[in-house]
Amino acid sequence: MERSAIKSTVTGNGPVASFLRFVAFGGGTGLAASGLLVALSAYLSLAVANLAVTVVSTYVANELHSRMTFRSGERGWRMHAKSTGTAAASYVFTTAAMLALHGVIAAPGVLTEQAVYLSASALAGIGRFAVLRVFVFAARGHEARPVRVQPVLDRTAVVVAA
Repeated sequence: MERSAIKSTVTGNGPVASFLRFVAFGGGTGLAASGLLVALSAYLSLAVANLAVTVVSTYVANELHSRMTFRSGERGWRMHAKSTGTAAASYVFTTAAMLALHGVIAAPGVLTEQAVYLSASALAGIGRFAVLRVFVFAARGHEARPVRVQPVLDRTAVVVAA
């Protein structure tokens, strides 16, 4: 692929470009969150640590996605409130995955925990991308507008034809 085509794919506003930016920003935030989860889970229960990590990382990711991924004009608490459902679903999904892991393996290693957490986060992220792109950060201004249809033959054309 040509260099300009690659740049266009990443910098454009289409779904592929948005998804690549979503993976970069969301993935970076997710990796930082997983490290924070390991650190906090030494002091807090897994569910409470994951809740804290989810709140902080969701706030950071939403800001990045608003400004960089979807390039929407959406800012502030309204944008965060609209994406709360995706954060809640992600929290439930990742917590369930971690609790299931601990139910199956009494004392999993850090690498196993990270693999499960990051896998669950990736799956939740795909669903989150779809919801954010379609509902939260959807491009505005594309609402249906009345279309003015020009007749094929207007008066001038009829006069000239006669």
